[in-house]
Amino acid sequence: MSHLYLIAQIAGRTVAIDSDQVESVVDIGEVTAIPRAADHVRGLAALRSRVVTVVDTQSALGLDSHGSEARRAVITLIDGHHYALLVDALDDVAPFDPLPLASGVALGNAWRHVGRGIVERDGEPILVVDLASLVPGHAVAAE
Repeated sequence: MSHLYLIAQIAGRTVAIDSDQVESVVDIGEVTAIPRAADHVRGLAALRSRVVTVVDTQSALGLDSHGSEARRAVITLIDGHHYALLVDALDDVAPFDPLPLASGVALGNAWRHVGRGIVERDGEPILVVDLASLVPGHAVAAE
C-alpha cells in the first residue's frame, strides 16, 4: 500500500522519512548550545514562537559531524516535544510502497538502529529511517 515519504540526504546518504513523522521542514536559524547535553544535541532554536531541540543527525548516527553546516531540518513531534533533526538536503515527497529490510541487507552500525525498511525509486533502494531513533533517550524505545 502506497504511503507518502519525504526523501532527504543525511550524512551523504539518501533516506526516506514516513510523512506521518514530518510536521514540517524548515531552515534553522541561531542555535543556542545546552550545557551538558548529549553530543548529538546541537542545542535549542526558536521556531514559530516555540522552542525546539536541534539534533545533529550525523552525530546521533555515530558519524563525524565536525564542520557540518547543515541548516535544513525536519520537525517532528515525539512524546509531546518538538525536535528539529538536521539534514544535508531535502529532495522530494512522493508515494512509495514500503518493503521490509531483507535479512541479507548489510547496514553499517550507524544505520542499523534507524533503518525500518526500504522503498525503491527508479530501481534504487532507499533506506526508510525512523526519526524517533535519532532523538536522545528514544533509540532503545524505537527498536
